[in-house]
Amino acid sequence: MNTLAMILAGGAAPGLHTLTHSRAEAALPFGGKYRVIDFTLSNCVNSDIFDVAVLTQYLPRSLNDHIRAGKPWDLDRAQGGVRLLQPYQSGAEESGAWQEGSADAVRFNLDVVRESKADQVLLLAGSHIYKMNYQPMIEFHRLRRADVTIAVRAVSPHQTHRFGMVAADTDGRITRFEEKPRRTRSTLASMGVYLFAAGVLEEWLNGRGRGYRHLGGELIPRLVREKRVYAYAFEGYWANVGTVPAYFEANMALLADIPALDLSDPRWVIHTRSEQRPPVWLGPQAAISGNLLCDGARIEGKVLRSVIGPGVVVAAGAEVRDSIVMNDTVIGPGAVVDRAIIDKEVQVGKGAVIGFGADNTPNALAPETLNTGVTLVGKRAQVPAGACLGRNVVVGPALFDDETIPSGSTVGL
Repeated sequence: MNTLAMILAGGAAPGLHTLTHSRAEAALPFGGKYRVIDFTLSNCVNSDIFDVAVLTQYLPRSLNDHIRAGKPWDLDRAQGGVRLLQPYQSGAEESGAWQEGSADAVRFNLDVVRESKADQVLLLAGSHIYKMNYQPMIEFHRLRRADVTIAVRAVSPHQTHRFGMVAADTDGRITRFEEKPRRTRSTLASMGVYLFAAGVLEEWLNGRGRGYRHLGGELIPRLVREKRVYAYAFEGYWANVGTVPAYFEANMALLADIPALDLSDPRWVIHTRSEQRPPVWLGPQAAISGNLLCDGARIEGKVLRSVIGPGVVVAAGAEVRDSIVMNDTVIGPGAVVDRAIIDKEVQVGKGAVIGFGADNTPNALAPETLNTGVTLVGKRAQVPAGACLGRNVVVGPALFDDETIPSGSTVGL
């Protein structure tokens, strides 16, 4: 049976604040050298699925530049391969409307489904971190003659409000689907991995579900009541990195002695587009412990328990602790970065402190997601020499002149 994978990669992810100011969540760097979408793309090719469409919308340029023709994933093919589907206005029938949600995004591209002649369509989120072979799920779907199969995994009862929650009978048939409920007895969360019979997908998006804009919030609950919808249990590592705490914790988890997500497994390679850079360079006074260091990094100071992206410079006397520092950022002499996420091409001036003190006052504009002491510095921002930024601070992608930014503040957004 032919399978078409459609990756939904157009979300704005407001929970990531300045990190998605200039890019879609799927294009966000992860684990130093990767982008978030690399995991879903690699899952497809490692599962022998080579017909892949990527649906974009919000700020797609970075994503388009990264994927291009798909060569790093072996998706630059004459038959199948990867296609980047840009958003567009619908025809006169819908008065030139723009797509408004996940179901809408697929509906606008049903012509791709028809042209692929696929028997089934695998709808995937481009914003999750996991390694999954989709073939066992496809076989599960076939054996149960399912109309729709949803990959699920157990989550903590304290996290159920973040996910679509599923209840199923002993055979795996879903009996209830609740989108981000405040309270629920279920602990099985939808992973945002949906396998549709192609005919069912088109029938519902162009028929009875034509008015629905969202998969989880509208279409799936209706399908559960009327069609054969099954839950496929997945027991491996999976992380939805749509908030700052989730993104930070997923990166930090890579530093464990035995990480739950093994990036060095030759049996399941995570492919990416990488620039050719020189090896990591360590100066004579460098001190490092428990890090991920990427090609082109130059370390003369101290780096502890951090993810250091390609081309990052940590100058003499500087110290980086428990932080994520992205590509080509420069940490100046004597600067201190503690429990922070520093975006690409940032300049941190001499003696500056990012993540100062023990005051964990939540961010005034985003208290629900910026309350764990992590400070964010946006892409190409310039932190002046001697500046001091507190905890839960957000600095936008711009120059600022303030010497002291108290905890919980937002600058330049």
